[in-house]
Amino acid sequence: MSRSLPPHPNLEHLKKQAKDLLHELQQQNPTLKLADAQHMLAREYGFASWPKLKEYVESLPLPVSSATTLDSANPFVGKWIANLSKSKRHPGNQFQSATLEFAVSGDIVTITDVVVDASGHEEHGKNTILADGNEHASEERNGYVLMARWRGPHVLETEAKKDGQIVGWGKYEVSEDGKTLTVSGDEQMIVLDRN
Repeated sequence: MSRSLPPHPNLEHLKKQAKDLLHELQQQNPTLKLADAQHMLAREYGFASWPKLKEYVESLPLPVSSATTLDSANPFVGKWIANLSKSKRHPGNQFQSATLEFAVSGDIVTITDVVVDASGHEEHGKNTILADGNEHASEERNGYVLMARWRGPHVLETEAKKDGQIVGWGKYEVSEDGKTLTVSGDEQMIVLDRN
């Protein structure tokens, strides 16, 4: 099978594709490594090796529209602080405070969080998701498949599956004025204010 690179390929997306391919290939041959999947993917795109594909993608100039819309123009980008008086926390997660910070580059969304749980313990986390509407095997949770997609510039939807069954979902929505982020999910609705 041969593939064509999009007009503006993204290296992070290609790395995710290689990891997804590795997961598929290891079903048949568990001894395969990430380098094998990267090499195979590069060949599918018409390159002799993964380093050649990577070098090509990194040499491309950013498209003008992407260069101007990266990060700062996306309404999600920035730091958000949970407003507990407006939120409905999950019964099993009565945290004391939460801060989310979003970075967005095209369809790659990185969410860094700091949460103080009910006992006062501070927890830090960082998740990177690919909001391309396709399912991707989770790197952090074995056996889980994650899917995220944009529903316009102000809404991001996520869905988690295990063994083909939906086990979780989430909706992130920024208000039209850009001042409020509402995160809805299983038995909760967290309202965050822009910091």
